[in-house]
Amino acid sequence: MHITQLNRECLLHLFSFLDKNSRKNLAKTCHKLLEVFQDPLLWSLLNFHSPVELKKDNFLLGPALKHLSICWYSERVKVCNIEDWMKNSFQKDFCKRHETTVSDFLLDVCNRCPNLLSLTLSGCGHVTDDCILQLLKNCPNLRSLKLENCVQITDHTLEAVTLHGASLQMLHVDFCRNVTQAGLERVREKCPSVMLRAERSANMIPDSKPEKKLMLEKASRKLVQL
Repeated sequence: MHITQLNRECLLHLFSFLDKNSRKNLAKTCHKLLEVFQDPLLWSLLNFHSPVELKKDNFLLGPALKHLSICWYSERVKVCNIEDWMKNSFQKDFCKRHETTVSDFLLDVCNRCPNLLSLTLSGCGHVTDDCILQLLKNCPNLRSLKLENCVQITDHTLEAVTLHGASLQMLHVDFCRNVTQAGLERVREKCPSVMLRAERSANMIPDSKPEKKLMLEKASRKLVQL
């Protein structure tokens, strides 16, 4: 039996085991398989592991998308989470080439995926508070928001959660060094039903120079006392 003789349900099941590239390559072989590739049922879950993947034409965004994960762990991508004044020219150039990649992609998600239920962003150093604000406004059903090592995220995101995260049940802001204890307490006070986790965030040295200077001075005084 040829693959195209299978019914649509079987073909969808078959496609579900393939990665994005394999799905796209198979879809190029005939019109029937292209139609299966374009079926919204196939695109309720998307995972990305590099900036390049976000720019490929091997997936579909639409109302069927429920779960989205963008997790970057490579050493090169970690450069984006280093403060600008610590980067050399090569690192700055690398960051410049994709600094709007995730933001532009999330804007697409805001416009085309209103039924999103969960979003995980890890190591996305260029994601801003405004990005998350727009996402919370445009995806009212969002239940889970997990942010890890997203260094531009601040208390403005936490405030957006209290204002627009009516459906939110879980919020993680782990290793987000510009989130403060005061911001976390406001979330706990205004959204007591939200499961909040902020591993290391409020205890890390923030990027804000006055706050950073104060924390460094405190650390220095402790060392002197020891």
